[in-house]
Amino acid sequence: MRVAEWLLDSQRLGENPNIKHFAGRLLKQPAREGVVAAQSRLGQLMCRECGNARDRRIGQDLLRQAARAGDARAQQELGLIED
Repeated sequence: MRVAEWLLDSQRLGENPNIKHFAGRLLKQPAREGVVAAQSRLGQLMCRECGNARDRRIGQDLLRQAARAGDARAQQELGLIED
């Protein structure tokens, strides 16, 4: 989880599509296990970077779960998407 966040937050690495994909894979298991921060980051990543509707829908579901758990970043991102 920490490695994924570090990669995504890195200015130089965080823009690379391969790095984003790798970070998403690192976040997948913690998100499934209910780690709110992982749900939030993976949801944001899927909503912003995925080109197909299925992945964006999954990303929105992850953001909703994180938002219900009180994650402010997920609540804000969800507000931007649903407005």
